[in-house]
Amino acid sequence: MSGDDAQLDKHHHAPIVGYHRAPLSQKFGAPRQPNLVALTSVIEMLAPYDTPAAFVGLEAFSHIWISWQFHHNYIKKDNLANKNADTTKTTGFRTQVRPPRLGGNQKIGVFASRSMYRPSALGLSVVKLERVEVIQGRAFLIISGADMIDGTPIVDIKPYVTYSDALVEAESGFAPTAPTLLAVTMTEPAYEQFVALADTGQLINNEKAINIEQDTVTTLMHQMQSQLLPSDIDIIKALIAQDPRPAYRRTQINMPFTMRYKSVDVSFQLIAGNELQITAVVEVM
Repeated sequence: MSGDDAQLDKHHHAPIVGYHRAPLSQKFGAPRQPNLVALTSVIEMLAPYDTPAAFVGLEAFSHIWISWQFHHNYIKKDNLANKNADTTKTTGFRTQVRPPRLGGNQKIGVFASRSMYRPSALGLSVVKLERVEVIQGRAFLIISGADMIDGTPIVDIKPYVTYSDALVEAESGFAPTAPTLLAVTMTEPAYEQFVALADTGQLINNEKAINIEQDTVTTLMHQMQSQLLPSDIDIIKALIAQDPRPAYRRTQINMPFTMRYKSVDVSFQLIAGNELQITAVVEVM
């Protein structure tokens, strides 16, 4: 290493350009990879990065790359408890992790995984760009298929280019195909609870553009983060079908789990070898 290299700052300081606003406020239940569930969400850009001129030409691309931060990374808490022998107290660096895809038991190198416990704490996702909306002079990106939760800091946005980014001959190691989905059913009481809580209004969706004269930023965030709609039942089932439960509990029958979605807590449990059942939908108080 040259003397000049030794003087360089070991950390790259990237600005936060926006925040992800989504129905999922907790890690549990969030898709482990992008584009597994067609979940609609919003990237709220911050000033000065919310200037509409910065997005001219972006809508010509169907998908975008998003660089983001794992803001619910509790590695510092883990360090204090010293639960992982591979964790260095001073840096929080884990050399190995246990991917859920491998049953949560087999260890692999952190750089061979997409674990949140990585030196940069950065995530990278390809999502579908539904459209760019301009509200009150600010740019908002309406996207679908994100694997980020509400409040995720956004570091950068770039267009997805098929000829260089889509490599059909690429090998995917221990994850060659999408995870197998589980069947999801719903008890009648749970369905009645959902219906009673669902709003009959219309979500700002892929087919209905925002009326700039009437809809405000507050309205948009309410619709994306809180307003429960009849169509949300399909999204909830799709999220649960991904099986968000810890790998070591996936054989436990009748063990309850709760996923927070928008303004409700959705309880579900395994009732058979490949069937998860929603048992309750309760409003978050």
